[in-house]
Amino acid sequence: MNAEQTLPRWADLVLLPIVCLLVALLVAAGVVALVGQNPAEVIAVLVHGAFGTARGFSYTLYYATTFVFTGLAVAVAFHGGLFNIGGEGQAVLGGLGTGLVALWFSAFLPAWIMLPLMLLSGALFGMAWAAVPAYLQAYRGSHVVITTIMFNFIASTLLVYLLVNHLRPPGGMSVESIAFSESAKLPGMHVFFSWFGIEWPASPLNLSVLIAALAAWGVYLFLWRTRAGYHLRAVGSSPGAAEYAGIQPRRQIMIAMAVSGALAGLVGMNEIAGVHGKLLLEFVSGAGFTGIAVALMGRNHPVGIVLASILFGALFQGGAEVAFEVRGFSRDMVVMLQGFIVLFSGAMVYVIAPGLAWGLSRVLRLLGTHKSDTSTGVRHG
Repeated sequence: MNAEQTLPRWADLVLLPIVCLLVALLVAAGVVALVGQNPAEVIAVLVHGAFGTARGFSYTLYYATTFVFTGLAVAVAFHGGLFNIGGEGQAVLGGLGTGLVALWFSAFLPAWIMLPLMLLSGALFGMAWAAVPAYLQAYRGSHVVITTIMFNFIASTLLVYLLVNHLRPPGGMSVESIAFSESAKLPGMHVFFSWFGIEWPASPLNLSVLIAALAAWGVYLFLWRTRAGYHLRAVGSSPGAAEYAGIQPRRQIMIAMAVSGALAGLVGMNEIAGVHGKLLLEFVSGAGFTGIAVALMGRNHPVGIVLASILFGALFQGGAEVAFEVRGFSRDMVVMLQGFIVLFSGAMVYVIAPGLAWGLSRVLRLLGTHKSDTSTGVRHG
């Protein structure tokens, strides 16, 4: 049964994800109890670690920033009728583009030129990496799921090759580039707040969180407030009907994947420019795949993606606190909790949705009956 056919849009976008999350937490709490842990204690430590302190909240937002970029990338492609699971590789190439520009130009360009140039380069590299699977899908019939999976591995291998053979400084043992000049480092939020006289603890959170917020707003405007976004969504809903109306599906496939790749490529600004200050391996660390879960839970809407990103950021940060504070609770159990959320937000959503739709219709019917009886002055004994 299709959730969109049985639930009002507000319930599909808001109520259904909340119910799925609650079910996932209940199941996870049961498993935690089975292994001998106190679910209430675990949840309390997790929430406090993620939101209870300014430093913990900063780490939560730092993780969420990356997930916003990759979640938006998945969502834009999805609205175009494509399942882009190549966000991992596109983020790797975006980080490579961000890092190469920093290595080449940061020694003599000021920050006000350097940082926008890095942002543009990361987006263009991610866009170019997504354009190849898009072309193969649009003009050669190769399914984008298969090609984007393959391109994830190719991107990782390319980064290893360049770092080991060309970008690593002579005599260095670590597989990473030299540090960028100061002009290529995005200021942290604690530095930004200090400009206004506000004290904030140091953390990896940096100004790319503002870029992520602007990206979410831009995606909303693009998809629901522009003709181009309408054309893209029309092709995603029905390619045949869209083509009959004069919209070119092949062109929309290219646009959807280009925008998707550009968004994933912005991960480099958070990780490379904002935190590490150099190009290194494993800076994406699975965020491209987490973005799929974020998009699913956020119902492919920018507002939902931002909220889901904060949730997953809280799981990453709070999970680390739980593994440290709760004796006998390992990091693997936190991964289990993330897995339950992915399961119930993705595959199980169509199992939960019909029951939720039935219950919601009963509640609305009862409320409507009560309102009608109240307005007519009828009382039931």
